Amino acid sequence: MRSALIKSAFLLSAAAGVFALSGCSKDGEIDSTGGIAITRSGCPAVAVPAHTGDITIFDPPASTAAHAIDVVANVTNLRSTCREDATNVVVDATFDIQARRSNAQGAREVIVPYFATVVRGGRTIVSKSISRALIRFNDGELRASTRGAGSATVSRAAVTLPADVQERITRKRKAGDSDAAIDPLADPDVKAAVAAASFELLVGFQLSDTQLQYNATR
Repeated sequence: MRSALIKSAFLLSAAAGVFALSGCSKDGEIDSTGGIAITRSGCPAVAVPAHTGDITIFDPPASTAAHAIDVVANVTNLRSTCREDATNVVVDATFDIQARRSNAQGAREVIVPYFATVVRGGRTIVSKSISRALIRFNDGELRASTRGAGSATVSRAAVTLPADVQERITRKRKAGDSDAAIDPLADPDVKAAVAAASFELLVGFQLSDTQLQYNATR
């Protein structure tokens, strides 16, 4: 169960089919060849993996009963910005952490851990950092919020498709060509090259095995 849950939390399919098919059409428009123009971005995609977007704290900790829920927090309003230079592509992500407690009596501080993980090709973890967010509840208040952030730096060389793969994807095909109706991604070599050049920045709560299982099975 543990390995299955971790797999479901971190394996996101690589973005596929996002390529520059035309130099003059805008994204989503049909170009002169009858194909749809879609531009591939070198910026890592940003997402929250399944089952890691919220955390539940119980009192007592060993219980998972509804009446024992102490604090619930969730990641929301995920935003990202991307910048590039001659060497690297950098994506910065920010998000809000909104929390609710069951007892409004007294001021209180709660610390929740969260991760920022860079994943390549939908499955290979390149790097991972863990941070902690401090949530402050004022006396008499049930709700509180704070912010979290993460970033990823990837070399431009790593997100750039090899020239031969790029040519195979963007080459215009005429009706009657033997491969006119074949998706280039059907070729395992092309698919592997695209995956290797695709990165994601994943953010979410750093959960224990018990917390991850609770989120996945509730």
